[in-house]
Amino acid sequence: MTLSEELAWRGFTNQTTYKDVATLDGAPITFYLGVDPSADSMTVGNFAVAMMIRHFIDHGHRAILLVGGATGMIGDPDGKKQERDLKTLDEIAHNKAAIAAQYQQIFAGYDFEIVDNYDWFKGFGYLEFLREVGKHVPLRQMLGRQFVQDRLTEEGDGISYAEFSYALIQGYDFLHLYREKGATLQVAGSDQWGNCIAGVELIRRVAGGEAHIWTAPLVINKSTGVKFGKSEGGAVWLDPAKTTPTAFYQFWINCDDAGVEDYIKIYTLLSKDEVDAITAQHAENPGARYAQTRLAEEVTRIVHGEDALQTAQKVTACLVGDASVGEADEQTVAALRAEIPSVQTTAEGSVLAALVEAGLASSNGEARRLLQGNAISVNGVKVSDENLNPGLFTGGRLLLRRGKAYKDSALVELA
Repeated sequence: MTLSEELAWRGFTNQTTYKDVATLDGAPITFYLGVDPSADSMTVGNFAVAMMIRHFIDHGHRAILLVGGATGMIGDPDGKKQERDLKTLDEIAHNKAAIAAQYQQIFAGYDFEIVDNYDWFKGFGYLEFLREVGKHVPLRQMLGRQFVQDRLTEEGDGISYAEFSYALIQGYDFLHLYREKGATLQVAGSDQWGNCIAGVELIRRVAGGEAHIWTAPLVINKSTGVKFGKSEGGAVWLDPAKTTPTAFYQFWINCDDAGVEDYIKIYTLLSKDEVDAITAQHAENPGARYAQTRLAEEVTRIVHGEDALQTAQKVTACLVGDASVGEADEQTVAALRAEIPSVQTTAEGSVLAALVEAGLASSNGEARRLLQGNAISVNGVKVSDENLNPGLFTGGRLLLRRGKAYKDSALVELA
């Protein structure tokens, strides 16, 4: 399968300046992807574009990954209704290092280069920038951006000169990489089209060169119609300190049937034959969630590695009752404590006290009502006794649950 065919099949085709997409199937192209350090981790949404990059590299193209220390000092205003709060230089430095480390993990074994646009902007004087860049960008082009028009209406919050000029900075990035690295293509998410065009135009006007853009569509949850990558706790991050590998794994396990085939194509490197086989097996018994399980395995392995995947699988098995918490190894138990409340008790302790301490009930009275309503289980078995007893513990541990959802569970351990 050629690159253009691969991108089309996987759903990575949105807008492009190429008149013939088969250009991607020819001689090697130097391309770049830019990411601003607005946070110290990428999200699942950012990860989709990163996976697209892997296909470009696999087909022989040279990747430059730009972590925007300069653009991060301003913040991309596109799509934002209000002015961003400026981040401190320390925050930006921390975020840059964190995102670069994530790229190293995702692209482990791949040939790519990481650059920082602060390196070429830190010595760029204001008057020099106006002559080199500002002189070649028509004001009409900048005012024509939809977000600018929205912010300048009576109902809008206005826009600062700094944010208004953001596209000029990003445009110069493309010009710089065109001159210094031979980059002729910028890849991005569809929401970056306007900023990318600024670079293409600048290369044409200043250098008399030809450059192009390839954007991927935003990934949409077909069941809800909203941007993919949110959980009950908010954004799904690639940083294990923000979204644990177990929570990350479970996010994919719980994704919707309507979009799971699309997600497998976007977020894994499985071949078309493998994807077809998975979706066929899934269709025979959707309730088994075979496609979601394979998806969770593949994505967690790429982002967090094999060891973290295995731990996430063991923790999940304990939570859903497929494995005993009493027989779990210490690494699994430690990961389990990070997912659910952990309380200590004695063998003759109280179920009521454990429920309250774990936050599964607000009071002894509510805990008693839950017990009487047959809503409490120990190790997957309904209980009504208010007292614990030694026979319930295996290896000094048991799993206490309110209702059916495994997130409403607690690990109870003997002191």
